[in-house]
Amino acid sequence: MGQKKLQRFAEIETFPNVLIYPQEMPGKWAAHFGNERPLTLELACGKGDYTLGLARRYPDHNFMGVDLKGNRIWRGAKTALAEKLSNVAFLRTQIEKLTDYFAPGEVSEIWITFPDPFLRNSRARKRLTHPRFLALYQQVLPKNGVVHLKTDSAELYEFTQAVIAAAGCTLLEDIPDVYALQPVPELLQIQTFYERMHLADGRTIRYLRFTLPEAPIDWRAFKLDPEDEAAAGED
Repeated sequence: MGQKKLQRFAEIETFPNVLIYPQEMPGKWAAHFGNERPLTLELACGKGDYTLGLARRYPDHNFMGVDLKGNRIWRGAKTALAEKLSNVAFLRTQIEKLTDYFAPGEVSEIWITFPDPFLRNSRARKRLTHPRFLALYQQVLPKNGVVHLKTDSAELYEFTQAVIAAAGCTLLEDIPDVYALQPVPELLQIQTFYERMHLADGRTIRYLRFTLPEAPIDWRAFKLDPEDEAAAGED
């Protein structure tokens, strides 16, 4: 690991707005923020561009970026401290462990912005809109909790459309080309580092907003790619 990364890992351990594999946190986030405001997560947040953008626009809500890569979290956390954004925090952990950190209904909304689309069918269950992740989100979101997806990947966008229909989710908004809208909705005006790169390359940005069904999602019951089924059977 490079010296710069090591330095950043050491720094985030001193940041008051970064929690690294914290213990006994479910149900305690209101105490952490010092208020009862709604809590929104940005999953696989990277540098936290969307977390920061939302926090600046909505000071009456709390926002948290979740990512495993401390080197990336460092940038967002440092910016939040410099701007004195008291409604921002970052959690360093694996997304698969969300239920270790949040109580049922403790998260009001989830944003997934430009995640790895994992284009190979054998890796489909790693997609953050795969039914196995939706089943996980059900355990931390309230009834009718909202999930947002913003992506440049046509494959992930279409995959998520199919999952929404198959899982019994309620589709609230489907925008096949965000920047074809005039004006672009305020929530979608925030641009991440990767989004700016994709726009510079002329890529189309897509957006989906949906709620999860009340009934628990049995993700293993979904018909998956044969390779994916074999991988699922290993769990």
